Amino acid sequence: MSSPSFSPENESFEIDTTVAHPARVYDYWLGGRTNFAADREAAQMAVAAHPDIIPAVRANRAFLGRTVTYLAAQAGVRQFLDVGTGIPTENNTHEVAQRIAPQSRIVYADNDPIVLAHARTLLKSDPDGATSYVFGDLREPDKILGEAEAILDLSRPVAFMLVAILQYVPGEEPYDIVERLMARAAPGSHLVISHPASDINADEVAESMKRYNERAVSLATPRTHAEVSRFFDDLDLLEPGVVSLPRWRPDSDTADVQDLPMWCGVGRKR
Repeated sequence: MSSPSFSPENESFEIDTTVAHPARVYDYWLGGRTNFAADREAAQMAVAAHPDIIPAVRANRAFLGRTVTYLAAQAGVRQFLDVGTGIPTENNTHEVAQRIAPQSRIVYADNDPIVLAHARTLLKSDPDGATSYVFGDLREPDKILGEAEAILDLSRPVAFMLVAILQYVPGEEPYDIVERLMARAAPGSHLVISHPASDINADEVAESMKRYNERAVSLATPRTHAEVSRFFDDLDLLEPGVVSLPRWRPDSDTADVQDLPMWCGVGRKR
């Protein structure tokens, strides 16, 4: 049975607790408490098939922190659109960016009502900057951009944070979504992507995804290195290119780092 609906900002949303949702499964993997039995079952079944999921999701959060730090501190980016935000945790995009540049402006977007219910945590902006939240689906990039323009100036560089989200869009559609986002972006904008890999520990990843997809409302599709690299075809791909999560500009030596089953990269629009 679904839980009662709630009404943020005069809108009513039904939260279905009987099927797993990506944001809540991810929250469970990170050790959070905003999840239900269906989310925990899907998360546990996936991990049973591939235990590297837990270190991978933690490495994914660390990657987000490193990329936002680079973009704010070295690339001079002051605007961020984080799509597929997930349930708030430590070192969210606005916290990292505004520690470096308090005037940074951040818009979050997600389509899970549970995330919307926690959005107030994401709106605690530095007074010199701004944060906002859009209840929107990645498959509707024009809608998200239209609402984001209340905070972001698309004539100036924006960092598009698509961290562990594109796997929930099948086939060729995610390439069209990225193209539409970047078409609206000013030169100097950046694209940040992390994505489950189908060609690292392939058998374990395939079985893990199968178990997850049997229990989830949003089906996930891992992709190869070549398929993830394709998202950056029209951009200048920053060093070290598309690599396993721990190898993107690590804080320490990578000699003994295990390659985790997620690709990641950052590109810059010319």
